[in-house]
Amino acid sequence: MTTVGHLPEETSSFVGRRAELVRLHAALTVHRMTTLVGTGGVGKTRLALRAARAAADRYEDGAWWADLSALPDHGLLLPTVSDAVGLADHSLRMPVETLCEWLEDKHLLLVLDSAEHLRVPCSHLLAEVLTTSPGLTALVTSRQPLGTRGEHVIAVPPLPVDGAPDALQLFADRLRSADPRAGLDTPGDEAAATEICRRLEGIPLAIELAVASIGRYSVAQLAARVGSRFDVPAQRGGGPAACGGFPRTPAASGPSAGTPAASGAPAASGTPAALGATASDTSRLDLPADATAWPRRHRTLRTAIGWSHELCTPLERLLWARLTPLRTDFDAAVAREVCAGGPLTEAEVDRALQGLVAQSVVQRDGDRYRMLDTLREYGRMWLTELGEARAAADRHAAGFLGLARRAHDGWTGPDQVSWYHKVSDAHLDLCAALEHLLAHDVAGAQEMAGRVGFFWACCGHLSEARSYAQRALDAGPVEGPHRTRLQWVLGVAALLQGDFGTAEKYAALCKATALYDRNDEGMLGATYLCGLTLLMTGEPAAAREAAERVLRMTGSVPADSAHRLRCRLITVFALTALGRLTESEAAATALRRACERAGEYWTRSYVDYQLALIALLQGRPAASATHARSMLAGKHRLRDSFGIALGLDLLAAAIAAQGAGAQAARVYGTGHAYWRMVGHPQRGTPELGPIRETCELQARAAVGDEAYQRAFDRGRTDNAEVGLAAALATDLQV
Repeated sequence: MTTVGHLPEETSSFVGRRAELVRLHAALTVHRMTTLVGTGGVGKTRLALRAARAAADRYEDGAWWADLSALPDHGLLLPTVSDAVGLADHSLRMPVETLCEWLEDKHLLLVLDSAEHLRVPCSHLLAEVLTTSPGLTALVTSRQPLGTRGEHVIAVPPLPVDGAPDALQLFADRLRSADPRAGLDTPGDEAAATEICRRLEGIPLAIELAVASIGRYSVAQLAARVGSRFDVPAQRGGGPAACGGFPRTPAASGPSAGTPAASGAPAASGTPAALGATASDTSRLDLPADATAWPRRHRTLRTAIGWSHELCTPLERLLWARLTPLRTDFDAAVAREVCAGGPLTEAEVDRALQGLVAQSVVQRDGDRYRMLDTLREYGRMWLTELGEARAAADRHAAGFLGLARRAHDGWTGPDQVSWYHKVSDAHLDLCAALEHLLAHDVAGAQEMAGRVGFFWACCGHLSEARSYAQRALDAGPVEGPHRTRLQWVLGVAALLQGDFGTAEKYAALCKATALYDRNDEGMLGATYLCGLTLLMTGEPAAAREAAERVLRMTGSVPADSAHRLRCRLITVFALTALGRLTESEAAATALRRACERAGEYWTRSYVDYQLALIALLQGRPAASATHARSMLAGKHRLRDSFGIALGLDLLAAAIAAQGAGAQAARVYGTGHAYWRMVGHPQRGTPELGPIRETCELQARAAVGDEAYQRAFDRGRTDNAEVGLAAALATDLQV
């Protein structure tokens, strides 16, 4: 789902809900925590999104959205919520402590969508943040209340079907969105559509699934089929109607349609256990053990989903089931990699995917696809019944191990930014793949954690990078480059968290392993890690000596190797820290050209940072500001909050040196906002301390203490993106 600001974009029309919106508006005004409850598919997410968008302007820090539907358990709850509110924690503190501190002075609306399977951990988390963050308001969607103290619950009913046009309007809107020429123009169509909505009890998802079959049936035919389907009484125990299941062999299915492998049809049994539901699945679906006790509306939705399933072709059903391991939005290439096999060739995956889009089982937004959680649950149970759950998880893990390999190989090249974003966007799928590999393929997990770790360190997922690398090392013996990479990832993550002792330890281990394996790439990586640690602890001469020695030893490694470029960066940093500015500038200029030739942005942005620092130390503040802005533009493309924080401090100093005190103060304030975002006070190499002090003194002297403080506070409290955009503007206001 694409996002606008901090909220997902609405990609279809919003119908009705005037009374609910009024109630919700009032609840958000009075209560600090409101939970929208209702059966799956009733429209809780759309209602919460519309209410959050309408209320966003009432909150100084806006409205922020966390989609919890893809989380398998509570393990990634804190990282997901932290990401959602813009926190990229680089600290060693407990994550909940860091989140509470980040939110404590914020005035914002936090929306947690689809929390029903995480009710207890969500309740505990909200109790913490609501206690420590007096300006925070929480809006939750769940099939059941969380039970948190102070929770205000609003039940979300289906759309009205009698005496109100909302359900009928939804039917007509979705009909026109599928075909702009379609409408309820034939005599009897409006009455038939009204009957369909009544039979489907006004449940929006059920209506949308029914509309998707128009074209195959007329509205009148659809009404007749819905009527016959929903007139079947709920059966006790095992009948398909009891669970929304259908006969094994659909109409017009082909000769092998009755076999599970071809059609995705489970045996005709209606209990959750027979459909492959575990205890947690049953909780997620709100299903009592006795199918006859299911809420009527839930049975209606399940039957509607089952009917949509029956109308799919056999290969569409199989794809529906095989897509369910995917946690996040995906493109067609991912669908082919994760789902192809047996009767589903890659070409058939493409055709079946378009069929699922036409049936409204899968939603399409540009070249991205997603499946609603309610439909994913249904497909997951059929996948289990087919006996394909393990095979599907194996394919999913193999597919994302392949992504990690390709991203690692493509890091130094023209597609670096694209790979960076792919890894960042696939975070939940990569975590799921790693969990599966740790349980079933330790060697694959060790390779994957090593290859993806640096991306995660750059993205701010330091805790996950460190945790998975450690778990992979502990899982079993590992030798060669995979061991070196895991040690290196652990060291880099520790370094960025300010744990220099652990970083030094893993630098030494990484170096010893690389020497034993005669692995030049590993030696360069170990030296980069060791050099950074020495620079951060005030030993630039030792850092330079180590880097230059290893660069001479590893001359056979290509010049555009990522580790070689990073080792050269250590030399530039060290020369600057030693005051050898002419040499440092020449080395930085040559390194920047090498990065440009390789299409490398991450190292290049830090070279720009060094060029900015060198120019400032040489008394050329205008040139320094130009380099700093180039650095910031690169770091923004890579979503590197730590790098942006460093760059803003340096840009503020360059602006202050030109006499623009108020502008420098605002940029400096934005820098402080980014430092808070990464959970650290100002960090960097030791020479930055005096530069920051001089920046503040020069800016205060230029505009006075009162004006300085106003501008600084504005930068500190601005939206981070707004503040960064202002910093990148080149016009000086002296």
